[in-house]
Amino acid sequence: MEKFVTLTSTVVPLPIENVDTDQIIPARFLKATNKEGFGDNLFADWRYNKDGSPKTDFVLNNPVYHGSILVAGKNFGSGSSREHAAWAIDGYGFKVVVSSFFADIFKNNALNNGVLPVVVSAEFLAEIFDGANKDPKLTLTVDLENQTITNNANVKSESFEINTYKKECLLKGLDDIDYLLSKRELIEAYEASRK
Repeated sequence: MEKFVTLTSTVVPLPIENVDTDQIIPARFLKATNKEGFGDNLFADWRYNKDGSPKTDFVLNNPVYHGSILVAGKNFGSGSSREHAAWAIDGYGFKVVVSSFFADIFKNNALNNGVLPVVVSAEFLAEIFDGANKDPKLTLTVDLENQTITNNANVKSESFEINTYKKECLLKGLDDIDYLLSKRELIEAYEASRK
């Protein structure tokens, strides 16, 4: 995984509540067992017509909006536990998803795949949506080390919570296996002391 410390980016606003994992990545795309190509099918049913042509009214097909931060409505990632949803978000190029509430399983899957879910207040979220509608060049700065998110248009910030272990993994660019390997000497010393 890539290290994540601080990110400043424009945003892609998706002001839809209760987005479930089947909307994020429809079940028909779950046949693959590796992460490749999932970004192409992110929000496929909202993004493409039946003939495969892009739906011009969907935000991912609007050239005005781009960036590494997806800003979504309340209750993002509900539904099934498919890890493919996090793969699709990462595969598209999003490094952060901002919402006022995430489903727990999605949140953990995102963290395990290097995508940072940032929970903000409903008021802060509304300000981001409003700002992005007025100016598609609006940027947010996400500072993982200090656990803050800043709306650079109005310079308002909020703190966000993150599991200490997952924070360390993201800051160092480690998945769970890499983390264990980084502790190899300590593990070996402990095992030697148990003989």
